Amino acid sequence: MKRNKTQRILGIDPGFGRLGYGIIEQRNGAWRAVVYGLIETSAELSFAERLCEIRDDLVKIIQKYRPASASVEELFFYKNVTTAIEVGQARGVVLLTLSEAGLPIEEFTPLEIKKSLTGYGRAEKSQLQYMVKVILGLKPGRLQDDAADALAVALAAGANLPFTQALKRSRRSPRSG
Repeated sequence: MKRNKTQRILGIDPGFGRLGYGIIEQRNGAWRAVVYGLIETSAELSFAERLCEIRDDLVKIIQKYRPASASVEELFFYKNVTTAIEVGQARGVVLLTLSEAGLPIEEFTPLEIKKSLTGYGRAEKSQLQYMVKVILGLKPGRLQDDAADALAVALAAGANLPFTQALKRSRRSPRSG
């Protein structure tokens, strides 16, 4: 009897007030959501305390669900420079936490994520959410934006998985010439 081989990917939509996360798993060729949600920090905490809370919650998620790899959305554009800097700092905490957990990390721009899921890099957020639900077999209804974005990041990594695995194999095996 052949054992089902699963591949879990953690997707992260960075933020400091609200960070989206989602873990997907591949079983028998189909992706399914394992867990998804938000890490929310209180505005009453200092910024440093909020970053610590993000790290602590992320560590718990990694320990509980044991993803094999992670994917993180790259910062794209923020009108408010202060917000961009704070989100960038939260993203740094995320990357450090994932790296400390020993997870291979892929990073994707919003354009790459949208193109991967919808075929069009300038797709609307509603189109992206629809595709996330269809691909993962989620029930119709409201899906929090940040959690949907995190699942989309994980799915982009899943779509890229065959290429990532081929690249790893090519680096391990000597070339014949």
